[in-house]
Amino acid sequence: MALYSEKVMDHFTHPRNVGVIENADGVGEVGNAKCGDIMKIYLKIDNDIITDVKFETFGCGSAIASSSMATEMIKGKSIHEAMALTNKAVAEALDGLPAHKLHCSVLAEEAIKNALKDYYDRKGLQYDPKDFPDCEHCAHCQ
Repeated sequence: MALYSEKVMDHFTHPRNVGVIENADGVGEVGNAKCGDIMKIYLKIDNDIITDVKFETFGCGSAIASSSMATEMIKGKSIHEAMALTNKAVAEALDGLPAHKLHCSVLAEEAIKNALKDYYDRKGLQYDPKDFPDCEHCAHCQ
């Protein structure tokens, strides 16, 4: 049995939505140099719809694949649908990740939520703070 699924390998070798969005409506960065994975997600939002999403990821193949898949999953979706994206959904869409690489899908979820929080902050919109992770105190990379 292969360590990585064909979908993981495809998203690692042919990542979708790589890059930067100038004048993004929301930007979220998560990660920890200790574990070696850092993700940055850029969102363009129009009428509560994510019209474009890009990412920059420094990390392993699972981190790149998770970023790529997560961006594909939220592109064209409402901000509320994007908020509902879970790391479990990202891992399942990739046909699974090895147990020691599941933190990569967690980072993808957190990067998206941080980008959405940044969007709310920039627009002066109210939100429930419990909807957003506090990655500075996150235990999975410590």
